[in-house]
Amino acid sequence: MFSMWTPWFERERLTGVAYPGVYSIAVSKARLAGKVFDWEPTIVYLGMTCSLSGLKGRLRQFDDTIAGRRTSHGGADRFHFKHRNYLAVQRNLFVAIWPVRCDPSRLTPATLRALGRVTRLEFECLAQYVEKFGLLPQFNDKSSARKHSHWKRDAAS
Repeated sequence: MFSMWTPWFERERLTGVAYPGVYSIAVSKARLAGKVFDWEPTIVYLGMTCSLSGLKGRLRQFDDTIAGRRTSHGGADRFHFKHRNYLAVQRNLFVAIWPVRCDPSRLTPATLRALGRVTRLEFECLAQYVEKFGLLPQFNDKSSARKHSHWKRDAAS
């Protein structure tokens, strides 16, 4: 199950952040910090990772992209197109994680099943969000949200 909502700048303190799992990102002027996770209309992205660097590494990629340091995360690139002022938006940015305890460096049958659960869990979360709100989170919807890196490239030509 998801952790409590946590301010973006405290994401690396979350229990289980070293593991693979699913994460939810919300932009809200209301103080979500410390509240039990719930399906908020302010959720703008749902993602997952099965990488060796776990949720910590994936959230770092998201942060690097929204801060404009690199474009290694597609959803964050769409986020950055809309929210170009990193310092302003990070005050209203919250994250909740659902870690799946396993060691992705050991590809045992148990680990492979756990990683499969991560992938299924992401789709299950997306389905729950769509059931509740009738559409994907804003930056999961590739058809309606432009990427900042594409905007920069198009503007240069």
